[in-house]
Amino acid sequence: MSEIAKLQIGENTYEFPLVKGTENEVAIDVKTLRGATGGVITIDPGFKNTGSCQSAITFLNGEEGVLRYRGYSIEELAEKADFLEVAYLLIFGELPTQEQLDKFYNDILDNAIVDDDIKKIIDAFPKNAHPMGVLSSLTSALTAFNPSSVNVDSEEEMYNAIVKIMGKFPVLVAWTMRKQKGLPLDYGSRKLGYVENVLHMMFKKPNEDYVQNPILVNALDKLLILHADHEQNCSTSTVRIVGSSHAGLFPSLSAGISALWGPLHGGANQAVLEMLEAIKADGGDTKKYMGKAKDKEDPFRLMGFGHRVYKNFDPRAKIIKVAADEVLNDLGVDDPILDVAKGLEQEALSDDYFVKRKLYPNVDFYSGIIYRAMGIPVEMFTVMFALGRLPGWIAQWREMRLRKEPIGRPRQVYTGENFRPFVEINKR
Repeated sequence: MSEIAKLQIGENTYEFPLVKGTENEVAIDVKTLRGATGGVITIDPGFKNTGSCQSAITFLNGEEGVLRYRGYSIEELAEKADFLEVAYLLIFGELPTQEQLDKFYNDILDNAIVDDDIKKIIDAFPKNAHPMGVLSSLTSALTAFNPSSVNVDSEEEMYNAIVKIMGKFPVLVAWTMRKQKGLPLDYGSRKLGYVENVLHMMFKKPNEDYVQNPILVNALDKLLILHADHEQNCSTSTVRIVGSSHAGLFPSLSAGISALWGPLHGGANQAVLEMLEAIKADGGDTKKYMGKAKDKEDPFRLMGFGHRVYKNFDPRAKIIKVAADEVLNDLGVDDPILDVAKGLEQEALSDDYFVKRKLYPNVDFYSGIIYRAMGIPVEMFTVMFALGRLPGWIAQWREMRLRKEPIGRPRQVYTGENFRPFVEINKR
């Protein structure tokens, strides 16, 4: 294969180097395009064909259904590692030794106290405020209580910033839900693991002990692992581009949370449950709605099936389907919404229309089912996604800063009015 790409514009030919990744991905390096051509740029709405960076964190092959963190398959990580190990791997590049993992968690616990004035900010929100708006605001507010900027050239300062947000973020997540439910705010326990502490802080009632259910712990642990990173998606790209201005870690994460909020991104699992509610309200006829989904003239959109990146089965969905079945069997939940979900799943897995088009249930479909069965409010689903994505965002921000990437500054093709003289107001 040639080491260069040639671009012809009119009578002029320009050459640009090719960049090849370790998984044989090929990119044309066009960073000199505008200067070499006297102003020509590329245009790629949504950046579907544009690489914004080179990254060593996550490899994704949508055609073959492959997802790897730092070279490790998502299947093996979900089976053999826990969320904190995966977080360490994503952020620092290697799986931790037991000593490194213990230190990482102890340092996280040491930073799991949130300034008490944060409670005043929570109190200012009405109960019906969307939890993602609350979480984004609280994450940004942490900057006010931790004003010193991080010296990215100092490994110690970088590490301290990482364990600080890893410690405080689960508290903010739990408090966001407890605010909505009118429960007193809780700090959890140093005796519990990272995921167990999340459940404890979310569900502990003031008048009774909270008993951990290992099946729920396992399911949440897997969900967080599966959501931990997913290459250069909308929210991750947002974290990197905000961080490229040398904004700190907390405001960069806050921006990522806002990007994740949208129904086309992290809000997809909430959209799944809203769809299931609508189907139930209309009688729960799954065959009817699968028919509507196949009708191109029908505006109904089937949420939680297929994926804009994976052209085959979402590898994360295969893993979490098992956990979803375990949760539903263990809890014995009698919920018509979940009955609708199981009906849609069976229809999609057996209907030739969906099988041929590979419109299988994706991770958002199963995560919504699990969160519903666990008793997590639908408005909190995207917040749980953010909790899982936290280490990926941190890893991407850290990589971008350590590589001293330039500030993000996309170009545009202007389509507005040409020059025109100003018209005085009495002549308009």
